[in-house]
Amino acid sequence: MERGHDPPAGDAVQLALVNSPALQAILAENWAGAAAAAQSGRIANPIFALTRMRIGDELEIERALTFGLLDLLLLPQRQAIATQRIGQAQLQLTAEVIEQVTLVRQAWVNAVAAQQSLHYAEQVFASAEASAELARRMQAAGNFSKLARARQQAFYADAATQLAAAQHLAAATREQLVRQTGLTDRQAETMKLPDRLPDLPVAPRDPAAVGHAATAGRLDIRLARAALEANAATRSTSRVQSFTDIELGVLGSTHFDDAAGTRATGRGYEISVRLPVFDWGDAQRDALDAQTLALANRLEATVRAAGSNLRVAYSAYRTAYDIARHYRDEILPLRKTIAEENVLRYNGMLIGVFELLADSRDQIGSVIAAIGAQHQFWLADAALQATIMGRPAPSTVTATGTANKGGGDGAH
Repeated sequence: MERGHDPPAGDAVQLALVNSPALQAILAENWAGAAAAAQSGRIANPIFALTRMRIGDELEIERALTFGLLDLLLLPQRQAIATQRIGQAQLQLTAEVIEQVTLVRQAWVNAVAAQQSLHYAEQVFASAEASAELARRMQAAGNFSKLARARQQAFYADAATQLAAAQHLAAATREQLVRQTGLTDRQAETMKLPDRLPDLPVAPRDPAAVGHAATAGRLDIRLARAALEANAATRSTSRVQSFTDIELGVLGSTHFDDAAGTRATGRGYEISVRLPVFDWGDAQRDALDAQTLALANRLEATVRAAGSNLRVAYSAYRTAYDIARHYRDEILPLRKTIAEENVLRYNGMLIGVFELLADSRDQIGSVIAAIGAQHQFWLADAALQATIMGRPAPSTVTATGTANKGGGDGAH
C-alpha cells in the first residue's frame, strides 16, 4: 500500500470495498431488504380452486378465482410505501458503507502508527542494551558502582518490556487491518504498509466549512426522517386492515346428470368480509400510534444531537491537530537542539557516555510521543469525516499522545 495524504488509507479503503467479505455481506443484506421492500408493493397472486364432486349419477365441478379486494384497492398506496422503503434501504446501505470505510481508515492509521512506534522502540531497546552492557563491564573493572549499574539495568529491563508490548501492538493492529480489508492469509503476507504516518495538513479544517458540509445532507437525520415518513405512509393502510379484510371470488360451476343426460352451468361471485366481532384491532392501532410517536421522537433526538456530535468531533479533531503540531514545531526541535548540545558537551568531555545515551533515549521517547499525537490526529480526522456525513464515530483525545476510541475490535 502506498503512502497517502488526503485522505490517508485510500488504497486500503478501495481494497476493502472490493475484497472484504463483511462489506459484501452488508451489500447482500441490503439487496435482500430492498427486494423485500419491493415485494411489499405488489398485490398477492390470486388463488384458483377446483372442486369435483360426484353423487350417484350426478357430477358437479366448481371453479373459484379469489383475490384480496382490499389489497387491490390499496395497491397505489402500497407501491408508494415500497418506493419509500427502498429509498430508506439505500440510505441505510450508504450509512453502513461509511461506517466500514471509517473502520478501515482507523485500522490503517493504527497499524501504521504501531509499526512506526515499534521502529523507535527498537532503537530505545538497543540504546538501553548497550548502556546496560557498558555498565556491567565498568562495574567488573571497578569503575562503576552497584547502584549505578542497577539503574542502567532497570532502563534495559523497562525497554525490553516496552519493546515486547510494541511488537504485539504492531502485530495486533496489522491483523485488525487484515480483517477490515478482508485479506486472505496469503494476501496478508504480502501486505506492505508505509514507513510512517502522513504529514499533518498545512492548516486544519475550517469550522464554518465543516458545519456547512454537515448540514448539506447528514445521513443520520435523513435516515430518521425516512423511517418516520415510511411509517406514516404504512399507518394509513395498516389502520384500514386492522378493522377488516375483504376478498372477492369469481365462481363457476358445471352440473352433469348422467341419468337425464343434461348439463347445467352456473356463474356467480363471492365476497368474504372479516367481521370485527372478537377483535376490533384497537391493540394493533395503538401499536401503530406508539411506533409513530417513537419514530417522531427519534427524529427529534437525532436532529438535536447532530450539532452536539459535530462540535465534539471537531473539538477532538482540532485539539489533536494542535497537539501534533506542537510536538512537530516545538517539542521535537527543542529535543534536537538538546541532543546536538549534548553531543558537543560529550565531545568536549563535559558529560559521559551514559548521559549521552540517556538523552538519546529521551529524544526517541519524544519522537514516539509525537507519533502518538499524529496517530490520534488521523483517528480524529477519520471520525470527523464520518460525523460530517452523519455516521458519528467516537474519538477522544488526551494530552499524552494516546488515543482512546470507542467501537471496533483492536481499539487501543
